[in-house]
Amino acid sequence: MAAEVAAGAPGAARSAAAPAAAAAAEGGAGAGTPAPPAPAPSPLHDPDTAHGQLGIAFKRAMVAVRRLRGRETHRSGQISYAQYGLLFGLSGACERSARELADYADLTPATVTQMLEHLESAGLVTRTRSEHDRRVVLSVLTERGAEVVRTRQAQMEPRWRAALDGFDPEELITAARVLNRLADYFDRMLEDTQAEASADGPPGSPETPPQ
Repeated sequence: MAAEVAAGAPGAARSAAAPAAAAAAEGGAGAGTPAPPAPAPSPLHDPDTAHGQLGIAFKRAMVAVRRLRGRETHRSGQISYAQYGLLFGLSGACERSARELADYADLTPATVTQMLEHLESAGLVTRTRSEHDRRVVLSVLTERGAEVVRTRQAQMEPRWRAALDGFDPEELITAARVLNRLADYFDRMLEDTQAEASADGPPGSPETPPQ
């Protein structure tokens, strides 16, 4: 663009613009070259819109949850938040397999198995092989584990109620509908991604020639 302007300018203007054009051609924009306009903000990230406020708040909540779940324990006998999730998953249930707990806690079965080994050594769960399928190991809370869950719930429930204080039941029901709708949205995104990956085939596979 700078070279075209220089070529169309008369006399002295052309000679004065020539160095700037040469600099631009070498990769450096001439002095005074206006910066490209910034892209317009997406409505999903615009805090001035209802959709934007919801998107920003949802992202902030997810980041906070990831920080909480990523917290590691550094003291012997301390239970991580992810391990608490497994204990809550066993609360009220007779017994569950590692795969069922993985689905409940959104973890891999291998990660859940490692956590259950730690919880078993701490005396919070017991694990036995299923009578119907010896390949499946079922976990259940011990009395000590159930007491840990009750204590934790007694600590968390007042905080949960305090965090939602000031919202009437209708507002909370609407919030639940919004969160369920967002869960459906992300599930559909995952399905679309998996469908696209299946259509493309595995990496490195030869493309089907046109018929």
